[in-house]
Amino acid sequence: MMTMIGNALLLALRELRRNVMRSFLTMLGIIIGVASVIILVTLGSGATQKVTEQIASLGSNLLMVTPGKRMGPGQSSGAAPFKLADAEAIARDVPSLAAVAPVSSRSTTAIYANENWSTTITGTTEQYFPLSNRRVKEGRAFTSSEARLGSAVCVIGETVRTKLFGNQDPVGSRIRLQKLSCEVIGLLEAKGQNTMGQDQDDVIVVPLRTFQRRIAGNEDVTMIQVSVEDGVSTDRVRRDITRLMRTRRHLSSGQDDNFNVMDMKEIASMLSGTTMMMTMLLGAVAAVSLLVGGIGIMNIMLVSVTERTREIGTRLAIGALEREVLLQFLVESVVISSLGGLIGIVFALLTSTSLAGVLQVPFVFNAPIVMIGFAFSAAVGVLFGYVPARKAASLDPIQALRHE
Repeated sequence: MMTMIGNALLLALRELRRNVMRSFLTMLGIIIGVASVIILVTLGSGATQKVTEQIASLGSNLLMVTPGKRMGPGQSSGAAPFKLADAEAIARDVPSLAAVAPVSSRSTTAIYANENWSTTITGTTEQYFPLSNRRVKEGRAFTSSEARLGSAVCVIGETVRTKLFGNQDPVGSRIRLQKLSCEVIGLLEAKGQNTMGQDQDDVIVVPLRTFQRRIAGNEDVTMIQVSVEDGVSTDRVRRDITRLMRTRRHLSSGQDDNFNVMDMKEIASMLSGTTMMMTMLLGAVAAVSLLVGGIGIMNIMLVSVTERTREIGTRLAIGALEREVLLQFLVESVVISSLGGLIGIVFALLTSTSLAGVLQVPFVFNAPIVMIGFAFSAAVGVLFGYVPARKAASLDPIQALRHE
């Protein structure tokens, strides 16, 4: 049996060498199909990993408490904002918390000398920096006493530094934010874009009291960020915060929450699930080209059977068995599809590496999808090569020898 397969393989390779261009064009559908599936799944896996890493970079065990029933476009506009006392109550009454940071933000224009830049100013407390995993590269963060007194100090992101100061050291300089003149005491480490495409370095952080008195003109808090201690269930802390906030916002048992407590792990899971679903959908669409490639193989093999009718008749006349002829054409079909699969895999890996760099997502080598892609290419050869092989094996030797 092995000898029979070996002979069939040699005949298949000889036939491929005889018609190199036709063989390559036949493989092209398989190459494109396998490459498309692997590229899309690889880039999708990289995008999913990037989303997970970016969510993790926001801080570990992080909960976001916001007014309204939902975050985003559907957020309730009628919900009352929080106050600083709400954040203080969470820090005081909810156990097992590592840090609590009230946050308020708005867009403003920062001015330094002859330069100005539209950016986002964030008012918060000193706990914001470790909680959100924001490290200071140069200078320092503001202290608890500066936050309590509402000092005119600020920490800026890398984008703001570039737009206002170029490559200069901004620490010690003073910038103007509306009516507020504040001293730059620190520069944040660069973080790049988040999963929504927003620049995380285009920010100026000031003490919350400074923001409320000199920028916003009110005492509203638009978000409370909560970091849970390691090893503590975020679900339990979430329930505790929900009970506390319902009490503070005077909600009866029949009323719905007019606030939202979102676990960042849920956001990560939701975004990862969405990107993976899109990856699988695109991969399934790309897999259709494998069927197209299989049809191409069947078409060419049927033509090959017609062209080689006399050769088949001669083999059958001198004693070749039908199964040997069947195996010959089946192996030839599998060789074409398998070589197409291998070329497609190499092309896909090289292209994925290049595109991952362009799209700024990590390259994630997915061994199972590579193996599946190759297995599918071989299976396509068997599936679509059987009909032409069966036709060749069932030829009448006498009629085949008379064929012109």
